[in-house]
Amino acid sequence: MSTAKRPPSRPIRDFVISRSLSGLVSLILVTALIFIGTAMLPGDTASALLGQNATPAALEALRQDLRLDDPLYLRYFGWFWDVLHGDLGVSLASGRPVSEVLLPRLQNSMLLALVASLFLLPVAIGGGIAAAIWKDSWFDRALGFTSMLFLAMPAFLVGYILIYALSVRMGWFPSMSVAPLMGGVGPWVKVLALPVLALVIIGQAHTMKLTRTAILSVLSTDYILMAEVKGISRRRIILLHALPNALSPILSISILTVAYLIVDVVVVEIVFSYPGLGKLMVDSVAYRDLTVVQACGLFFALIFVAMNFLADFLAMLANPRQRVPARGAV
Repeated sequence: MSTAKRPPSRPIRDFVISRSLSGLVSLILVTALIFIGTAMLPGDTASALLGQNATPAALEALRQDLRLDDPLYLRYFGWFWDVLHGDLGVSLASGRPVSEVLLPRLQNSMLLALVASLFLLPVAIGGGIAAAIWKDSWFDRALGFTSMLFLAMPAFLVGYILIYALSVRMGWFPSMSVAPLMGGVGPWVKVLALPVLALVIIGQAHTMKLTRTAILSVLSTDYILMAEVKGISRRRIILLHALPNALSPILSISILTVAYLIVDVVVVEIVFSYPGLGKLMVDSVAYRDLTVVQACGLFFALIFVAMNFLADFLAMLANPRQRVPARGAV
């Protein structure tokens, strides 16, 4: 059978198409689960919105308006069709468009995740590189112990420890991050300090450990062993030879760390009463504001899928072997 070379751009095109399709399927599945979960919440949505004094006629009218009597799959596909056309619906609690309710909260959450990433990634990647350089030293063991300790601690526990130590005992920062994000650097620092520190502590352990593992796996290759035989120092080998070849997994680790930060933001925002998307989602569950809950879940799923796509895409660009067509491809 004759073989033909595929153009260099085809692997990238195939990657984008396949990942886009899988991302769309993931979004459909996640949003369907969120829709089913909100529908299974105990109690009657119409009664929760109108109160105990609502008349049967008012309750029935609201149920018809919200299409609560329709089959669940019809309600879901109707909602998803509206989302594809840019319509997130109207908040059941406030009567405002959901997009207006979500936008400021989404900006606050993105700001929190961005600031946390700016501190977390240099610390975690630098720590992983240092641990690989001084493998099996006291420094490496200390980092390994603290990483395991922080990995075992839930996010809410880290938050409460920080509140007790830095707010209650030391009085350096407020225990609740509810001040408006305006008025100069000072208010920003007070609002973001404890939530950012909590996210850095939660995320750095996993990232540092994976960075160390990625570099050590490159160090076990033949060309690295040959460099060691030639007498090149370990630090020079890691920085000039191992690190560039470990760039692909480190990029994936970094992007996925940011994606997991978006998930951890939900717990951290609740602990510190930070006015972000995660707190809005939890509050909306309490108020039975289902349209806001579904929109929040959609945004979290969309961000996570997009970050996973970006991680895989950057890893492919950083590794030329993933862009080379397989031999024998027709």
